[in-house]
Amino acid sequence: MQRGRWRLDGQVALVTGASAGIGRAIVAELAGLGADVLMVARDEGLLEQARQELEDEFPDAELRAFAADVADPEQRREVMDWVEDLGTGLQVLVNNAGTNASRAAVDYDEEEWRQIFETNLFSAWELSRFAYPLLCQHASSSIVNVGSVSGLTHVRTGAPYGMSKAGLHQLTRNLACEWAEDGVRVNAVAPWYIRTRRTSAKLADPDYLDEVLDRTPMGRVGEPEEVAAAVAFLCLPAASYITGECIGVDGGFLHYGF
Repeated sequence: MQRGRWRLDGQVALVTGASAGIGRAIVAELAGLGADVLMVARDEGLLEQARQELEDEFPDAELRAFAADVADPEQRREVMDWVEDLGTGLQVLVNNAGTNASRAAVDYDEEEWRQIFETNLFSAWELSRFAYPLLCQHASSSIVNVGSVSGLTHVRTGAPYGMSKAGLHQLTRNLACEWAEDGVRVNAVAPWYIRTRRTSAKLADPDYLDEVLDRTPMGRVGEPEEVAAAVAFLCLPAASYITGECIGVDGGFLHYGF
């Protein structure tokens, strides 16, 4: 076995939504595999705290942080200006930032549903396009989009969230085909319920948790590290012939039958 196929030594990865939950776990996973990581999130204090903690855990990795809201088109451009100014190059982009407000379709106001699309879909679209010239400078680069099972089937997230994640999955397929000849692989993961700060309130309701577990063949909620492991695999040289895929990280939820 060639050990280098399962490492990311010498590679630079950009991760959005990197300060907590799944994003923080992705940074840790990539750093543990040898990558240097550029961390982006809205909350500067929380982001810097996460960076320092992960730097202590992975002293051989170089971790840099930039506070920005990728839902804002101007700040998306600022993120990529920062990456270009660093001069480190870029081999991996993980579009993880996401948001939601769950309610009935007729109860959303325009600003609210547009914010969901800006964060979940348009940020990935623009950051991928901005990163493309940097990613193309290498023989093999990778984009991984963090989608959701709600982009593949109906769940109780509200329509805008599901719509934005479905769009993200289709963006994954389109870019994978268009950019394959440039050495840029594009894949996605689709988590089901993962134990994070954002899901903690719903999962604290025992009746709701029972419903979730009843629909999950593995009978438990996932952990951020389990999503991060799937993301990291798709970034590895070992995954060099995989592109355009969406891997469910869902404990079997999408394949549930009766």
